[in-house]
Amino acid sequence: MKKELSTEPYKGTRDFYPEDMAIERYIFDTWAKTAESFGYERYDASILEPSELYKSKGAENEELVNEQTYTFIDRGDREVTLRPEMTPTVARMIAHKRRELSFPVRWYSIPNLFRYERPQRGRLREHWQLNCDMFGIDAIAADVEMIALAYNVLTSFGATPDDFVIKINHRRLRSDWLEDQYGITDESVIAQISRILDKKNKVIEAEIKGLLEPIVQENYEKFRKELDLDVNSFVQLLNSERQHSSIIKIVKSLNELGISNIVFDASLSRGFDYYTGTIFEIFDISCENNRSLLGGGRYDNLTELFGDEPISGVGFGMGDVTMRDFLETHGLLEGKVASTAAVLSIIPMEESLNIEAQKIAQIFRSSNIKTSVDISDKKIGKKIAQASEAGLQYILVVGGDEITSQKFTVKKLSDGSEQTGGINELVKFLINEIRSI
Repeated sequence: MKKELSTEPYKGTRDFYPEDMAIERYIFDTWAKTAESFGYERYDASILEPSELYKSKGAENEELVNEQTYTFIDRGDREVTLRPEMTPTVARMIAHKRRELSFPVRWYSIPNLFRYERPQRGRLREHWQLNCDMFGIDAIAADVEMIALAYNVLTSFGATPDDFVIKINHRRLRSDWLEDQYGITDESVIAQISRILDKKNKVIEAEIKGLLEPIVQENYEKFRKELDLDVNSFVQLLNSERQHSSIIKIVKSLNELGISNIVFDASLSRGFDYYTGTIFEIFDISCENNRSLLGGGRYDNLTELFGDEPISGVGFGMGDVTMRDFLETHGLLEGKVASTAAVLSIIPMEESLNIEAQKIAQIFRSSNIKTSVDISDKKIGKKIAQASEAGLQYILVVGGDEITSQKFTVKKLSDGSEQTGGINELVKFLINEIRSI
């Protein structure tokens, strides 16, 4: 016997039924509106990239391609990867057009990304992500703007500063601290420590201790205490000639912009090796969803991979899965998501009137009133009930008498009220009704 196909989506991916797509659209629209309010322009690219783009930054990225991506050989014998992140792509695009672009460049995108990993809450094998990046500015004002934009992304959905916390650190500050306090200068060891600290909030303390103690040995307790210092105390640990006032200035500048839910976290690492300076991550503080929501930082050497001089960059990414979890956790979707269903249903009383009903519908649609026509062979009562169940707000029944008199009646399903008149009168009536909602 022929095996029946499953109706389930591929593991780690989602089907978006209309009610889910309405939420997705709301998230995307709010992301786009917020990014554009800061002057960012939208771009996009293919989901396919040469695998070498991700392997080019060393062992960590080689592991990413080999173990966590959808990578295959195409028919031209080229190794190709479904993009797992967007930052290498935008760096490639900036490098390609660098002679034509006017810096600073502010770009954003909402790409579809893929990673082959174990699906879990907040993390799937396929997702969409808001990416915002600025290129061509070395000054800390760019870092401040990027964090302020990330903050505004959340508040644009109605979140308050009490709903989340912004954690900030600096890659070079970490390296200088390890050298000054523990004599650690080997880049591979620093990278190993960073990867361990990246797990700090995900595993028990004993596991972190077991991983770090062989590296820092008898200094483990001192090491852990220093990780909890505030930014001023931490910077004071470094040799006086070290220049790390930028991290203090960034925190102060954000406070001046009214962003006070920002804290320095010396253990913050961010997973990607391409970060060179400021790194930041925003966390939901709800005990029901205590997890990272977005992360980013400064990467000043990434475009160097494509030849020529490097172009400084700073940016962040935020996934739609964690975004929706955050909105649901804090009740921020209630009353915010507009249905994509039609507003008005034209209901012909018999099959011979279907085309007449379509003609009437065209008039309403030309005035931006979303209108559907029920061309099924159901009885009128069933059609009306179905329109109500589908979330439509108004109906207009078309019969022979209405066609002859050119007088029609629009009925509001929520309260049964009616308005009768010519089509143009009813168009004006519905426009005013919709505006008042």
